[in-house]
Amino acid sequence: MTDPENARLQVAVIIGSIRNGRFGPVVADWVISHIAQREDMAADRVDLLETPLPVHMPAFGEVPSDEVREKVGALSSRLAAADAFVIVTPEYNHSYPASLKNAIDWHNEQWHAKPVGFVSYGGVSGGLRAVEHLRVVLAEVHAVTVRNTVSFANYGQLFDAEGKTTDPASDVAAKAMLDQLAWWGQALRDAKKTRPYTA
Repeated sequence: MTDPENARLQVAVIIGSIRNGRFGPVVADWVISHIAQREDMAADRVDLLETPLPVHMPAFGEVPSDEVREKVGALSSRLAAADAFVIVTPEYNHSYPASLKNAIDWHNEQWHAKPVGFVSYGGVSGGLRAVEHLRVVLAEVHAVTVRNTVSFANYGQLFDAEGKTTDPASDVAAKAMLDQLAWWGQALRDAKKTRPYTA
């Protein structure tokens, strides 16, 4: 008999911003509350502020120091354990935060053949330009981005004091995005059991 917990997709919800006063944790907790209502997923809240990475990278072929490997490894193991990802990102200067790019660049195989969903927030654009930039970068590390996203334009007006959205359409959008993430996550996980992915 299959253990239901093991059958669940492990979804890493990544908080991309590390800026003081960031709103990302509120949005991430809202996403996690949606995942908690599902029987096919379990969430791991990955805060890049709590898992700081070096910004100075070794040369190609150079072995990182023990200290660097320890810092990177704390995040690497959690990304490797994930079957799928939800990236929560604001929009900085029409793109996404440097902390998020750094987290992507320090890793490679941890992203391979895994689906990624997006929840973005910002001003008028709702962070959608950041999402479109991320799609191109994640394709390079062999991730599969799902079509549907959740976007909060003028986000400060859309959440109450308890971190819940005041716009019912966002809950509908979250379900649609997570449904797509679940389909791709299960399909890719099953496919890799049959035929391991090679980049």
